[in-house]
Amino acid sequence: MRDVVRETLSPEIRHSLTACWKEGIAAQLAVGVYDTYLIPYGLFLGATAQQIGFLVAVPNLLLSFSQLFAVAAVRWAGNRRNVLMHGVGLQAVFMIPVAALPFFVFPGKIPLLIVFVTVFRVLGSLVGPAWGSLVSDYLPEGQRGQYFGWRSRVVSLAGLFGIGFWGLLLYLLRRVSESLGFVVLFAGAALFRFICFYYLAKMADVPVARTPGSEFTLWMFLRRFRESNFVKFIFYVAGMTFATQVASPYFSVHMLENLHFSYISYTGISLVSLAAGLVAFPIWGRHSDIVGTARVIKTTSLMIPLIPLFWMFARRPAGLAAVEMFSGFVWSGFNLATTNFIFDAVSPAKRVRCLAYFNLINGAAVFLGAAFGGFLAERLPSLLGYPLISLFLVSAALRFAADFFLSQQFHEVRASAEKVSSGQLFLSVLGLRPISGQNVELGAFPLLRPPRKKWRGKQRPLPFAEEPPPG
Repeated sequence: MRDVVRETLSPEIRHSLTACWKEGIAAQLAVGVYDTYLIPYGLFLGATAQQIGFLVAVPNLLLSFSQLFAVAAVRWAGNRRNVLMHGVGLQAVFMIPVAALPFFVFPGKIPLLIVFVTVFRVLGSLVGPAWGSLVSDYLPEGQRGQYFGWRSRVVSLAGLFGIGFWGLLLYLLRRVSESLGFVVLFAGAALFRFICFYYLAKMADVPVARTPGSEFTLWMFLRRFRESNFVKFIFYVAGMTFATQVASPYFSVHMLENLHFSYISYTGISLVSLAAGLVAFPIWGRHSDIVGTARVIKTTSLMIPLIPLFWMFARRPAGLAAVEMFSGFVWSGFNLATTNFIFDAVSPAKRVRCLAYFNLINGAAVFLGAAFGGFLAERLPSLLGYPLISLFLVSAALRFAADFFLSQQFHEVRASAEKVSSGQLFLSVLGLRPISGQNVELGAFPLLRPPRKKWRGKQRPLPFAEEPPPG
C-alpha cells in the first residue's frame, strides 16, 4: 500500500485511501452474500420461478432509474461522504429484516423480500456515483490505474474468501437448521455493512466547486451524442453490456440444467473467474496508466466476443474453467479501464452527474439485454444439442457488432498516453514484449505485494515482479 499511494499526497488523503480499501473488503464480504446466495434464499423461503425472476429484474430496473436522483442525494446530504454514510448505514439496517424473515410465518414473505432487496440495491446505486466521484478526486490522473488496480486485487481476494467462507458456513449450519444458516449469512452481511459505515466515516470529503456547465439534464446530455466523446463512450459500453447480458444469465442454467454439473463444479468454475481477475487487475491497471484507458478497453473488447463462442464448444468442467479464466482476465481489464476512463474524461464538478447518467443507461442495457435473452431462449432452435447454444452465438454476434460499430467512435483523453497498438498491448500484458523496455516476467507476478519500485517520469514499471521466474 505504501508504494501504491505516493508520499506526495497529504496525510489526510493517504489515510482516506487506506480506509477506502479496507471498506472495500467489508463491502465485498457483505454484497457477496446477496450476489451469491439471494436466489437460494428466495427458493428456501418458497419463491416460485416467476418470483425469482421478479427478485432479480425489479431491483435492477428500479436502481437504473434511481440514478436520476444521485445528484439530488448529494445536495440533500450536504456532501459526498454523507451520501456514502447515509446510504450504507440504511443498507445495513435493511439487511436485518431480510435476515429475520425465516422467523415469521405469513403469506407475503417473497413480496416483502423483493421490497427489501430493491431498497438495498437502490441505496447502493445512489452511493455508487458519490463514491466514484469522491475517491477519484483523491488521486491525480497518473496514479488512478495503479491504486484502483491494487484495490481491486485486494477486494477480489476478499470476494474469493467470502464465497468459500459463506458457502462452507451454510453447508455446516444446514446440518443443524437451514433457517439458521441463512439467518447467520444475512446477519453477517449486515454486520459487514456496518463495518463499511465505520471506515467510510474515516474518509475525508473533498469539496466540489460548482461551475456554470456542471448542471445539465439527461436530455441535454444525450443530445450531445454527435459531439461528445464521453456520450459516445457510454453508448459503446451500453451496447457491449446489452450484447453480453443476452447470454450471461444463462451460462449458469447451461451448466446446471444442460450439462448437469454438480454444485461443487459450478462453484469451482465461478471461483476460477474471480481468481483470474484477482491476478489481472494490477496488470491492466499499470498498463492503463501507460497507454491510456481507451486502448485497454478497445483491446479487451476484441476478445470479449470470443467468450460465448468458447462456451458453445466446452462441455467438461476443466474446459469451462479455462474459458472462465480467460473471461475473468479479459473482463477485469475492460471493467477497470471503463471506470478509470470516466474519471479521466469527466471533470470533478460533473463527475457525480455523469456517473449517474452512465449507470442509468448501462443499467437499462442490463435489463433490456437480459429480457431479450429470456425472450430468445425459449424460441431459438437447438444448436449443437441445446437451444442455449444458439443464444450464445447470438450474443457473440452482438458483441462483435458492438465492438465493430461503436469502439472507434470514442478516443483517449489522456495527452500523456503512449501510442501503441492492441497487439503490442496484448503482448506486453502477457510479458512477451514489454512496453517501455522493462525487463518483466509473467511467472513471478506477486499476487498480493504492491510494486516496490517507484515511478519516475514517464518510464514506469509494468505490473510484474522484478525477480525472474523460478526455475
